[in-house]
Amino acid sequence: PQEVTRTIEPYGVVLKGGRWYVVARSGRHIRTYRVSQIQRLTTLDEHFDRPDDFVLAEHWQSYLDDFEARLRPGEAVVRFSPSAVERLPDMMSQATVRAVAAGTRQESGWVEAAIPMESVGHAAELLLRFGAEVEVLAPPALRSRMAETAAALTRLYTAPGN
Repeated sequence: PQEVTRTIEPYGVVLKGGRWYVVARSGRHIRTYRVSQIQRLTTLDEHFDRPDDFVLAEHWQSYLDDFEARLRPGEAVVRFSPSAVERLPDMMSQATVRAVAAGTRQESGWVEAAIPMESVGHAAELLLRFGAEVEVLAPPALRSRMAETAAALTRLYTAPGN
């Protein structure tokens, strides 16, 4: 990180996860800045007009969707039990919750969905929290990682002396 000087046209502020962000035009682009990273602020006498068609809530949702897509470029196909589906909002990203809501509900009540995935390791860590309430169908590397972890847990809990 390095210190830079920018002239911005602030369009609005947003609170997300306890952090404030300012959405502003800088040059030809609308950007998002974390307020806590602003070291000095000078109000200028210059004026600007925010575009009439700019809607802060719509822009922010689009920004979050784009951020989520860049953060989790991969995809996994997963089956979630009804119990797991109920717990999703407390345990997974909003992008995952939306993907599961758009998934296919099976006769058993389980839901199959393609969910965003950052990496095999990260996805395994998140999905293992659901125990046997999820089944990974693809990609094969994630399914193998889940199986390897389940086998290691079985060995650990069935070893003599445990």
